[in-house]
Amino acid sequence: MKQLTEKCLNIIQPRPEISHKGTFGRVVLIGGNAQYGGAIIMSAEACVRAGAGLVTVVTDSVNHTALHARLPEVMVVDWYDEQQIDDVFATADVCLIGPGLGLEKHSQELLAFVLAHQSKQWLVIDGSAITLLANATFTLTVPEQTVFTPHQMEWQRLSNLPMNQQNQQTNQQAQQQLQATVVLKSHRTEIYHHTGIYQNPLGNPGMATGGTGDTLAGILAGFLAQFPKELATIQAAVYLHSYIGDQLAKNRYVILPTEISAALPFWMNYFAND
Repeated sequence: MKQLTEKCLNIIQPRPEISHKGTFGRVVLIGGNAQYGGAIIMSAEACVRAGAGLVTVVTDSVNHTALHARLPEVMVVDWYDEQQIDDVFATADVCLIGPGLGLEKHSQELLAFVLAHQSKQWLVIDGSAITLLANATFTLTVPEQTVFTPHQMEWQRLSNLPMNQQNQQTNQQAQQQLQATVVLKSHRTEIYHHTGIYQNPLGNPGMATGGTGDTLAGILAGFLAQFPKELATIQAAVYLHSYIGDQLAKNRYVILPTEISAALPFWMNYFAND
């Protein structure tokens, strides 16, 4: 196992002088049922502030007003509008599905659509989508372009490894069966990849707040949209998320996920020009 260091943030470089919003990628985020709209809103905020060029959120219509009020930068699609979903997904570079998605029949249908239509897109599977995939017979279309971001209970469902049997060896074996990258969230998050195991040494108890994982997933999607689509970008997203959390913890007892998102542009600028 290798530990991540600050060097992984070297992937964050100054933006090219000649660029436009398309330069920094198109991301589609799918989630947020009537009960858990806040999850997809937090993911979207993290994605936008991480620098994704164009962000579209596919969510229940009950969330549209709140989303537009908080994030006028994003576009929104009703998650029952099949034609619009098809149109925005076809042009996406990255799709994040799962935050606040829920386990209803329509949630299953959205996941089935994404898995059936993934081609060039990188796919980040989080939250409810992990549980849905674990409980059904879905097949990954392009596993090498897929990243799972489970916490330990979601990983138990997906890998069939009870939490007390999850260790580096068993987790790596399960990752090899999936053939996708696994970002296993815990107090010391670990990344399982076909090249090895990587541990994030950062993070603190103040980050144990609802929405922290949704924020990480949004950062990850935003990074994959604009930086090279490779392991180094996944590592940088994981590391920076906790790095900011640790900076905020110096004078906060609890770190709100939206505070991490708010600080992203500052710290990305700092490391881009370091």
